[in-house]
Amino acid sequence: MPKRRRSRTLDYLVYLAVRGVVAVCQRLPIRVCYRLADALAVLAYRLDRRHRLVALDNLARAYGDALDPPARQRLVRDVYRHFCWMIMEMLQIPRRLHLTTWRERITLRGHERVLDRLLDGGPLVLVTGHYGNWEMAGYLFGLFGFPTHTVYRPLDNPYLDRFLREFRGRTGQRLIPKDGASEQMVAVMERGEVISALADQDAGPKGLFVDFFGRPASTFKAIALLAIQYDAPVVVGAARRIGDHFRYEVVCEEMIEPVQWRDQPDPVRWITQRYTYALERLIQRDPTQYLWLHRRWKHQPQPRGARSRAMSAPSGQITPA
Repeated sequence: MPKRRRSRTLDYLVYLAVRGVVAVCQRLPIRVCYRLADALAVLAYRLDRRHRLVALDNLARAYGDALDPPARQRLVRDVYRHFCWMIMEMLQIPRRLHLTTWRERITLRGHERVLDRLLDGGPLVLVTGHYGNWEMAGYLFGLFGFPTHTVYRPLDNPYLDRFLREFRGRTGQRLIPKDGASEQMVAVMERGEVISALADQDAGPKGLFVDFFGRPASTFKAIALLAIQYDAPVVVGAARRIGDHFRYEVVCEEMIEPVQWRDQPDPVRWITQRYTYALERLIQRDPTQYLWLHRRWKHQPQPRGARSRAMSAPSGQITPA
């Protein structure tokens, strides 16, 4: 069936509506935005049954009997609240985070080695997950003069897509469209610049299965492959909310150096498992800030016979942001 043609008029009207909401929220006091976010979170929890059930199932897989059903439900409500707050904060970031004001909102931890590497130059891979406020972390790097390149899936609405690119590009963040991303990522590495990646989504049946919360999780190989090919350190970090206001801790959880994987019998698996464990440690500190709404364990390893019949080219894509 041919793809239905989009209405450019409807796309533009949706774009205008989104711009209007963004403009209003950016001018409201942050405490008012939080109250709006609380109301949206309650509504989303009640109406978004599909993702609510996914989150409850994920928590059962990750924590087992350590969380009883009522505790899982409370945690999922908190997840919706956190991400509604995060959206409001994302809209406020361009107005509230500047070189003269970022210390009012951000605390850095474990950043010294990363800063040394950035100042010395050379390719670097930044890894995070759908945890805390991943947009804030990217914005902060650009604010400090170290723009990152992130793979993303362009929005179907071209007006909204342009708005997103402009919003994220205000401090030098650069978006690489998913289609044809490989060549651009190679160019970034060869120039000695920074690739950032969200590394916590299911990579399909051909992904590399590593342990995540005690269960095999399909994970993309491209991060490890890029790091090995260009001798680039892999930095695992996140922007984690601290307290109950617009305050975050930007933390480097682990920095994986090339010297650590050179003698490993399977360096791709070793790197992938290492950064996955680091992401798990971050999530464990505050599970309410993780996006449990996506199906992280959607695919599981196939039996050996079925896997060999289905095997083709290995997955090498980076999860689009």
